[in-house]
Amino acid sequence: MKHAIVLVIVGVMLGCLFSSCGKNDRGGATKTIGVTLLTRGHLFYRDLEEGLKAAAAEQKYELIITAGEFDLGKQIGQIEDFVARKVDAIIVCPVDSKGIGAGIKKANEAGIPVFTADIAAQEGVIVSHIASDNTAGGRLAGEFLARILNGAGKVAIVNQPAITSVLDRVQGFREAIAKHPGIAIVADVNGQGVRDRSLEAASDVLQANPDLKGIFGINDDSALGALDAVRQFGRSGVVIVGYDATPPAVDAILRESALKADVIQYPKKIGAATVQAIADHFAGKSLPSIIPVEVGIVDKRALEQSAP
Repeated sequence: MKHAIVLVIVGVMLGCLFSSCGKNDRGGATKTIGVTLLTRGHLFYRDLEEGLKAAAAEQKYELIITAGEFDLGKQIGQIEDFVARKVDAIIVCPVDSKGIGAGIKKANEAGIPVFTADIAAQEGVIVSHIASDNTAGGRLAGEFLARILNGAGKVAIVNQPAITSVLDRVQGFREAIAKHPGIAIVADVNGQGVRDRSLEAASDVLQANPDLKGIFGINDDSALGALDAVRQFGRSGVVIVGYDATPPAVDAILRESALKADVIQYPKKIGAATVQAIADHFAGKSLPSIIPVEVGIVDKRALEQSAP
């Protein structure tokens, strides 16, 4: 009798080993998704990660989340690891929109569907790109700055041109400013999307343009770096518009600093929409190449009205 029981137990164990029981090792997950973020250092990407996790839990997907941390080689290595692990799909927030193509092509060769979130890739085959409508966001920034400057004055852009989403923001900003012939964009400098470099870049612009009236920072680190420069130079007449509406930027706007407004994104919605796109793809649905997520703009008044 004991031998019979032992044989039954062994049979069950072997059955699980060679069948779907192995999926329980992933907590019942039906699919595994590899994710490589641009960074975990920005609140935006931490919020985007939260959106991914919440939506993945509903779909019973397992997420393997990493971050390139602005290192292209590291991010390509992360994609290669996902390919080796035979994940079911990959989400990429590229460190470099063009350079990441080398990694994406390896996933393409392995037959693994790739989706980009927030930042687009310029090379490789992507099922869908899910991101804020950054061109519209740039227009909102330009329209706000033009309005507060009464349609006249010199302005500058603190840019990060290696990122496609930023290129879209700048395009939208330039489109809005072009409607106001009294406004001239006198500088377009690379702050690399980080506060200290943006401080240096904005300082150079302020020195070269003593009559500068406005600055567009393509993200909040860029805008806050420009704000640091404005304070150092004592240029109280300069108006800054940022992008992302992170807590430090919101605090600066509420304190009536030179930073007057911020384009607001919804990174949790981007994360949720990305997972939904993957679920739709697995279900055999046809997806658009670009899935836009709404944006808005907030100033001191709007922030005060929305406060609990």
